[in-house]
Amino acid sequence: MHSFAYRKKQLYCESVPLSKIAKQTGTPVYVYSANTVLDHYRRLHQALSGVDHLICYAVKANSNLSILNLLAGEKSGFDIVSGGELFRVIKAGGDPAQCTFAGVGKSPEEIRYALEQGIYSFNVESESELVMINKIAASLKRCAPIALRVNPNVEADTHKYISTGKSENKFGIGIDRVMSVYAAAAKMKNVQIKGVQMLPFVNKLKSLYRIDFFSVGGGIGIVYDPSLASGSAQWWKKKKEALTIEGYAAAVLPSLKKLGVKILFEPGRFMVGNAGVLVTEVVYIKKADRKKFVIVDSGMNDLIRPALYEGWHEIVPLKQSVSAKKEKVDVVGPICESGDFFAQDRPIPPVKEGDLIALMSAGAYGFSMASNYNSRPLPAEVLVRGTRTEIIRKRQTLADLIAGEKWVK
Repeated sequence: MHSFAYRKKQLYCESVPLSKIAKQTGTPVYVYSANTVLDHYRRLHQALSGVDHLICYAVKANSNLSILNLLAGEKSGFDIVSGGELFRVIKAGGDPAQCTFAGVGKSPEEIRYALEQGIYSFNVESESELVMINKIAASLKRCAPIALRVNPNVEADTHKYISTGKSENKFGIGIDRVMSVYAAAAKMKNVQIKGVQMLPFVNKLKSLYRIDFFSVGGGIGIVYDPSLASGSAQWWKKKKEALTIEGYAAAVLPSLKKLGVKILFEPGRFMVGNAGVLVTEVVYIKKADRKKFVIVDSGMNDLIRPALYEGWHEIVPLKQSVSAKKEKVDVVGPICESGDFFAQDRPIPPVKEGDLIALMSAGAYGFSMASNYNSRPLPAEVLVRGTRTEIIRKRQTLADLIAGEKWVK
């Protein structure tokens, strides 16, 4: 579900035409639907009501304070991967006691900060990290809550850059060493075993260490290609049903109810991916011998997913095309890299210079991965709630680009 749809041939976010936002803020601009974020959280929370659970939103997907505040208002937990993300959660009104801290390279300073704030649990990713956590907890005269992240050495159907479950990936502790590492943790005076991230170990760890929780992980993804799912936008054509919230819950709850522990869910992309779009303007149309390029004012610095790991985003005009005929083009940005593209040989409705287009499903890993590459200011971010719009991050100025820098004679 999302709240972007055509009305009177104009693409709207909830009750606001995107063209109005673009006129007010300029382009490129990220636009988020508050209703979509809240709907996804509430539906998932309701679907999981049959089991004791905590939804921990993966902050890395979109860390804007307003997005975090929306979820904090729902009493959501948070999955963090840095001290900076924990700082953001706290500033947005989130409860650190409902935060899980993952990541393979937690610094001593981050571990200390997380312990001082009273986080729910560390997801430990190496034996060296476990030793460090115990050492820092001892210096603070505290007991650090931990769970082990297990690397199951299982191939996932995903791009190699975002694969996390193979033995050659940097994440987690090998499945063959998990029980021995838990045994080592049990002997540490300043560590408390709280949970686990792999189902086959739950009952054994319950009997040995009385663990409190089992973490399912992210669970549900999203569909980027509208031809593969049913959705609310008018251009979507139903070909195959995507996994729904209710379908997901129906599939996992029977097994989870039997465990007798709290179940943690850590969705990120699912919560915000389809809640955001990137609006950009067509600057030039360039025709080459065998190609037609649609050159826009947004680039890989704003949305790196297509260049980094071949991420796919539906591209639609803000003004609904009267022509049913699409033309095959490359949609590219202004960055001085051949990899600066949003689509290649993609059939899209015809557009001309000055038109506005939207890159759909850009709410996750969009702005959060943006950069100032080519000395380009970061785009603005806007949150829509019904008929209201709020700029939740100002567009960077040229002066902002060099703030904090200096040159020396």
